[in-house]
Amino acid sequence: MERVGSARHLVLGYVHALNAIDEAMRVAIPSLERLADVLGLVRSRRISRSGHIGAYSYKVHGAGCHFVSDNGTEVDVDFAVDGSEVFDLWRLRWYGLSLPEAVDVTDQDLRSAVRSLQPLLTEVQPGWFSVAN
Repeated sequence: MERVGSARHLVLGYVHALNAIDEAMRVAIPSLERLADVLGLVRSRRISRSGHIGAYSYKVHGAGCHFVSDNGTEVDVDFAVDGSEVFDLWRLRWYGLSLPEAVDVTDQDLRSAVRSLQPLLTEVQPGWFSVAN
């Protein structure tokens, strides 16, 4: 049970980090209504595909963006068609491994943790999750 608790803490940390990134990007780019708008700004060449904004470096990829904080913590997120932020177990594990004090949890423990956090998190398609509105 302790492992699931660690995984739950990791998932909540990821959600918190994602919210901090969203806030920092909105402060830096006032026209940003939601984090997914970064994709449109890159496609319209208003910002570069990669760069540094505030305490984060970023690199847009396909349907998402990879953020790295000044302390090396990594948050990778994809965006659904509706602009919502979505992530899978791989992204959660990668986040945990990038923490200053790495946290390595199993996919099984992460699945249990995500289930325990419903309705905060919603499974939008098998294996992909989003923070509920």
